[in-house]
Amino acid sequence: MSDRKNLCVLVANAIADDSLVVRLGTTEAAHAAERCLNRVERAIAAHGGRTLMQQGLSIVAAFERCDAGVLAASEMLDRIRSLPSMNGLRQPVRIGLHYGIVDPSGEAGEGIDVARRIATHAEAEQALASGTAVLLLTPGTRHTAGAQPLHAPSLNSLGWPVFAIGQRVGMVTSIPPTSRLSQRLRLRHQEDVVFVEEQRPVLLLGRELGNDIVVMDPRASRQHARIERRREGFTLIDASTNGTFVSIEGGEECCVRHDRLVLRGPGRIGCGFSADEIDRDLVFFDIV
Repeated sequence: MSDRKNLCVLVANAIADDSLVVRLGTTEAAHAAERCLNRVERAIAAHGGRTLMQQGLSIVAAFERCDAGVLAASEMLDRIRSLPSMNGLRQPVRIGLHYGIVDPSGEAGEGIDVARRIATHAEAEQALASGTAVLLLTPGTRHTAGAQPLHAPSLNSLGWPVFAIGQRVGMVTSIPPTSRLSQRLRLRHQEDVVFVEEQRPVLLLGRELGNDIVVMDPRASRQHARIERRREGFTLIDASTNGTFVSIEGGEECCVRHDRLVLRGPGRIGCGFSADEIDRDLVFFDIV
């Protein structure tokens, strides 16, 4: 990689607990871990991923698109579950996925850091993905993620909604209109998380320093758009030259140009460029 860019990062940990080592012995436990990592590597290659690094029993891989990363995670779980048990025990694997910045070295960046944190919260033979990664899934792959984020005290510290991967679910339900004013709009941009709420009813987006969210793309206007907390909901108001592109989960992308749009449900915003250009400086939002 010649530049920092957004990628779907997958972290797979095949670290067994002490009970597995005691039951199997050090040599057999190491062999079991090797078989597990072999399945992980095959799934990465099968879905066009690239291994960034391997540290002991942990593999970090990157995918251009979140669909490929999520499908690879699902295949890893299927491959590992198909392995025969060892004295009644199974080799655990814990997987975390996130869509974020990866440094040119391929060894650091917000994308890798968050994916690692998510993987540490996964249970044995479980894959978890951040809400950012899930928002970028196409309709054909969205069914592989849980319909609602998981709620557990250990996950709250992450600061991201987290979804289970590898299960078929129904449609995500929308928020009733009567509850809108009690909700907050959460926006995630690079490593920053900001809210539109009662204490901050207006948020500014644009290329110019001084905006609440600074979008570093030449197609973004200096003062591109604003989001206001109104009675009808969280309203995006465009004031740009190239328009604001909004993609809401489950719907088609729309372009707001010198107009306004109520933001309903989770989605993403492109300031002057399509919200489907996932390697660009996108803004992600959801209602919490």
